[in-house]
Amino acid sequence: MTNLSTVWAQDWMKNCAAAAHDHRDELIELDRVIGDSDHGENVDRGFRAVVDKVAAETTEDGSTVVDVLKLTAKTLMSTVGGASGPLLGTAFLRAAKAAGSGDLDATTAAAVIEAAAEGITSRGKATEGEKTMVDAWAPAARAAREAANAGRSPAEVLRAAAEAAAEGAEATISMVATKGRASYLGERSVGHKDPGAASTALFLAAAADAASSAVTEDSGNNKAEEA
Repeated sequence: MTNLSTVWAQDWMKNCAAAAHDHRDELIELDRVIGDSDHGENVDRGFRAVVDKVAAETTEDGSTVVDVLKLTAKTLMSTVGGASGPLLGTAFLRAAKAAGSGDLDATTAAAVIEAAAEGITSRGKATEGEKTMVDAWAPAARAAREAANAGRSPAEVLRAAAEAAAEGAEATISMVATKGRASYLGERSVGHKDPGAASTALFLAAAADAASSAVTEDSGNNKAEEA
């Protein structure tokens, strides 16, 4: 099984930036309906800043996954406005604490997702069912742990988390918002996907895609060595 290295963490942030940029207008529109319209712009700006910082201050050989996650947390807290900056910053900071000192195996990859979810929950004081990003993070954490316990690879752990997050985000459409700005709409919030849950699904898919790329590259290197 291919463990998740510093390169994976760097690629994860690049993928997050690409996803935030590609889906910027979609996230803005989701937030316009039940929020204050700034989520797409905020995460786009934040992860572009993260990519610049990671490129400038981390290296493949001289930095660890923890270094990348800590720098991501710090950058998001300082560049992302609204509620998302502190929430995402806390998520990545908790993830960094759970990442250990080296590359991530499946168990540690699950612990990273669990820690991020716990950070979101504790910082936002939200629980599942309130139509927030917790509704994507919580099922993702459970799916990651179940996959790790079943002996799946780190990449499979992250894919399970990403798929659960996507399902969780979709489930927010039928929920009544009871937390945050969207709660002001009450029943009128039904029928709209929570933007924070939507972006969470994008960012966890970004992690899974980076892990899948790492596996493919590792497999290619092994074949080249055998040849």
